[in-house]
Amino acid sequence: MRRLIVLIAIVLFIWLPSMAATKTTVKQLDELLADQHKLARTDEATAVSLKDLHLTEQLTTAAINGLTRYDPGPLTITQIRILAADSSLLPSPPSDLPAVPVPDKAAQSAIIARAVDYATHQFATLPKLSAEKVTTRYQNGIEYIQTNSGTSSNFANGSPELNPINQYLRILGEHTSPVQSEGGVELPPAKVKGLDPASQNGQISQGGSGPVLGMILMDAGKGQISWLRWESIDDKQIAVFAFAVDKKQSQYRVDYCCFPVKENVGSAIPVGNMGGMSAAHGTVTTFKPFLAKPGYHGQLFIDPETGTIVRLITQADLKPTDFVHQEDIRVDYSRVNIGGKQYVVPVKSVILTEVVPNGDSYVKYSTRRTLFDMEYRNYQLR
Repeated sequence: MRRLIVLIAIVLFIWLPSMAATKTTVKQLDELLADQHKLARTDEATAVSLKDLHLTEQLTTAAINGLTRYDPGPLTITQIRILAADSSLLPSPPSDLPAVPVPDKAAQSAIIARAVDYATHQFATLPKLSAEKVTTRYQNGIEYIQTNSGTSSNFANGSPELNPINQYLRILGEHTSPVQSEGGVELPPAKVKGLDPASQNGQISQGGSGPVLGMILMDAGKGQISWLRWESIDDKQIAVFAFAVDKKQSQYRVDYCCFPVKENVGSAIPVGNMGGMSAAHGTVTTFKPFLAKPGYHGQLFIDPETGTIVRLITQADLKPTDFVHQEDIRVDYSRVNIGGKQYVVPVKSVILTEVVPNGDSYVKYSTRRTLFDMEYRNYQLR
C-alpha cells in the first residue's frame, strides 16, 4: 500500500506541472504578444501569460529582436529571456532552416574531417586568454513530496503530499567573474578554503568549466556521428551533426557541489545517567559533491567550408536516481579581435540543470531547475 501511495505521488509530481505547460511555436508567441499589445495589457499581466508557455522550437536572437516592436516591459523581457534560454537546445523554426539538399556521405565525412583538423590545429592552439564571464541565473523553487516521517531514501516513508512551490523560473541575479583559458580550455576557478558546503546547498553550483571541444570530438569519433540538418547561423549555412557516446567510451565528467547526505553515527537511545539522548543522535549530515562519468549525446555545428565549430551542444545521460538529473550545455563560438588578431572563442553559453537539492536528507524529495545564461566579454591575451 505504501509503495502504491508513493508511486501515485510520483506520477502526480511529474504530471501536474506538465498540465500547466502550453506547447507553443515562436510564431504563436509572436501572435500572443501582438494580442497583448493590442489590448494594452499591463507588463505584469503579459509576463504572467508567458509563464506557462513551453516553446517547441528555438527562440533565436533574430526572433527576440522582432518582439521588441511590441514594446515589452521589464517583467515581460525577463520571461522572454527565460523562454530563449530554455529553448536554446531546440532547432530553429522550420521556416528559418535552409532549404538545401542533404550532402552525400563523402561530403559529410569531409566536413567532419575538417572539424577534427580545426579542433586539433587551430582551436587547441589558442593562446592563454583572460575574459569576463557574465552569468545570469534563473531558478524555480522546490517541487517536492512532503512526508511526515522518513528513514531510508529520498522518497521517505509516510503519507506523501504534493507541495509545488514557485514552480516558475525566475531571475535570481547576475554576476561577473574573471575566467582564464589555455589551449581553448577554460580553467576551473580556484577553490575557496573554509567555505561552508551547507551554504551552497541552496545554490547548488556546477563544477568544472564545461565541455572540452577536443575531448568531445575524440569521444564522438569513438561513438556514433550522423547527419542531422542544415542550420542558418549569422547568415551562414552551417552543417549540424548528431553524436552519441557510450558511458564506457566517455571522458565526460559531471561535478556539482554540494548535497546533504545523512549517515548513521550512533544510537539515539538514552545512555547511562545522562537523562536524555546520547551525544550522538543517531545521524549526522555531511555535504558531498556529486561526481559522475555518464555517457552523453549532443550536436556539432560546423562551418562546412572551414571546419570551424560554431556551436556545441552536450546532454549528459544521467539516471533518475542521481542527485543531478539533467545537465544540458550549449556553447556558441565566434570570431573575436584579441590583441590585434582574430580568434574563434566561446562568446555565449547556456547550462540547463535539474538537481535534487536535499540529497539524502530523508525529509523530502525535491527537484530544482536552474538556467545559467552566460556571456564572455573583454577577451585579453595574458
